[in-house]
Amino acid sequence: MTPDSDNRPDHPSARCVLGVGIATLDLINEVAVYPREDEEVRALTQRRVRGGNVANSLVILSQLGRPCRWVGTLGDDPAADLILADLARHGIETRDAVRVPGGTTPTSYVALSRANGTRTIVHFRDLPELDADAFDQVDLKDVAWVHFEGRNPPETRRMIQRVRSEAPELPVSVELEKRRPGIEWLMDGPRVLLASRGFALASGCRRAGAFLEDLARCTDAELCVVAWGAQGASYLARGGRVQAVPAFRPETVVDTLGAGDVFNAGVVQGLASGLTADGAVREAVRLAGLKCGRPGLTLEDDP
Repeated sequence: MTPDSDNRPDHPSARCVLGVGIATLDLINEVAVYPREDEEVRALTQRRVRGGNVANSLVILSQLGRPCRWVGTLGDDPAADLILADLARHGIETRDAVRVPGGTTPTSYVALSRANGTRTIVHFRDLPELDADAFDQVDLKDVAWVHFEGRNPPETRRMIQRVRSEAPELPVSVELEKRRPGIEWLMDGPRVLLASRGFALASGCRRAGAFLEDLARCTDAELCVVAWGAQGASYLARGGRVQAVPAFRPETVVDTLGAGDVFNAGVVQGLASGLTADGAVREAVRLAGLKCGRPGLTLEDDP
């Protein structure tokens, strides 16, 4: 392969990851320790930043050199302008974004504990989700991978079906963060399922291995992955056995906000770059661990 071959428009590395999900305005208050109920505390710092699971993952993928596009809904307000400007700053294409006239952009109120790096989130949303009719207008010809948040299952199912019908070779991944009515409709069609520990626990499984074995029986996905926080992650490739990957622990845990989104980006980047499932999950665990050792979602200090 010549050095210029990666720049061909038809080369996978020249095509983008399309992320489908929400983007939010995050108001982050850093506190010394998380307050008790009915207690008043002073914030040490405050930040207004762009958030949202898929949007965060795309920011990481962009830093790793992957072209990215985001599609979702935004309000018709200054918060939406902030979000679009931030995505543009990271080189993420937003031409497919849907602005809702008179709509209010979703907002997350985050308390980040400096004592242990954990975060507590109160999320407000009063905005329609992206629907399949809007997704039908999204051009798939320059897309190398489609990553969905597991939200709004009836509409997301239709979106996945469209991808499978029009571009059956196109890899699809779905994040399973929370149990939602109809979430089982998203089990068939994706090549990769990326579950959170919270999703596994809400499914009644206390162990990663048992959860993955149950999940594999409910899906035709080739790979099921579950991130398990400080215990690392586990994965199950179809026809194989559950494999565990230990956590990558930073010297000091500074900020866990968005660690799961970084993990998901690492898996997608690894698989899209040709790594094995084991290599992709190990790299994802490493990136998530690095993120926990620093504030925000910047990886540029990574050697």
